[in-house]
Amino acid sequence: MRYHDTIKRLAAAGVAALALGAAPAGADEFTKADLEKWRKEFMAVVAEGEKLFHSGKLGGNSVSCDMCHPNGANTHPETYPKFQKQLGQVATLRQMINWCIENPLEGKPLPLDDPRMIALEAYITYERRGVPLEPGKH
Repeated sequence: MRYHDTIKRLAAAGVAALALGAAPAGADEFTKADLEKWRKEFMAVVAEGEKLFHSGKLGGNSVSCDMCHPNGANTHPETYPKFQKQLGQVATLRQMINWCIENPLEGKPLPLDDPRMIALEAYITYERRGVPLEPGKH
């Protein structure tokens, strides 16, 4: 079957479904229960990030993130990606978190998809909620 024929058949099937009263699935249709569940899951990750941020468990010298950034202060997640002098390149927030873990904390970098990295990013960005995005700003 040719591509053009396949497209025509898919379009015809969609028209037929609408004619029979089938409602199209909406990607943004969430129930209140969905939203509440997801909010709770997100806040649990934020809480885990807060614990990590205030602990000395990320590095090898008992230094914690909050020793330089109390309550996520001066992290400015809303400005990433941006050029980071320490890295010599445009970097993401996760890359900068790893720089801090490797250098001031004297630890091993986290994989970018590590649940601890995601928790740290969630906490840091949550602390700056409401601040407009300004990628690249210093």
